[in-house]
Amino acid sequence: MCLSQTVSYAASVLLIGGGALAVAKSAKINKRYLAVAVMPLFAGLQQFMEGNVWWGVNTGDPWTTLLGALGFIFFTWFMWPFWIPLATYVLEPPGSTRKPWMLAMSLAGLAFGLALYVPHLVNPGWIEVTVNQKSLAYEGTMILDYLMPRWMTYVIYLFLIIVPPLISTYYHMRWFALTIVTVVVVDILFLRYAYISFFCLLAGLGTLHLIYIILRNKCARECPVLFS
Repeated sequence: MCLSQTVSYAASVLLIGGGALAVAKSAKINKRYLAVAVMPLFAGLQQFMEGNVWWGVNTGDPWTTLLGALGFIFFTWFMWPFWIPLATYVLEPPGSTRKPWMLAMSLAGLAFGLALYVPHLVNPGWIEVTVNQKSLAYEGTMILDYLMPRWMTYVIYLFLIIVPPLISTYYHMRWFALTIVTVVVVDILFLRYAYISFFCLLAGLGTLHLIYIILRNKCARECPVLFS
C-alpha cells in the first residue's frame, strides 16, 4: 500500500489469506473459478513487493527499492492486462460467443504487458520511485512513450482490465468490472499524486469482491449446469 511498509505488509497478509481461501473453495466447488481465485493472491504478492519498496526507501537501499519496484510493476504492467481477460475467458461457459473476444483481449494483454514490463528489466534506470505526500509515486519512461501519448497507454490498459469482466455472462463479474471503474474514478479525482500505487492498492482490495463471488458460488445463478 502507498501509506507505509507496515500497512503494505498487512494488506498483503489479508489478500493472500483471502486468496488462499478462495483457491481452496474453488478446488471444491468448481475449478473454473481458479483463475479468478488466484487474483487476490497476486494482489497480495504485489502489496508485499510494495512493502519491500518502502523498506528500501526507508533504509536508503536502492537495490531493495529497485527489486521491490520491479516486482510491483510486474503485476501492474504485465500480469493484470493479461490475467484478467484470461480469468474471465476460463470462467465463461463453453459455447459463449464472448469467449473469443476474451481470448483475443488476453493475447493482446500479453503482448501489451510484455511491451510495458520487459524494457524496464533491460533499462532499470527507467524506473523512478519517489515519496509524494507520504505515498509512493512510480514514474519513469515507458517504451510506448515513443509511440503514443501516455494517456493512450492508460486507455488501452483500462480497456483490457475492465471490458472482459464487463462483458461476462455472469452478473457478479460485471459488478466486479464496475468495482474497477469506481477505483479508477476515485484514483483520478482524489489520488493523482500517487495514482499508480493507489490504483493497485484499491484494485487489490477490490479483489475481495472476487473472494465473495467464489465463497458464495454466485456464478451458479447464471449457469446452474456448470456451477450447481
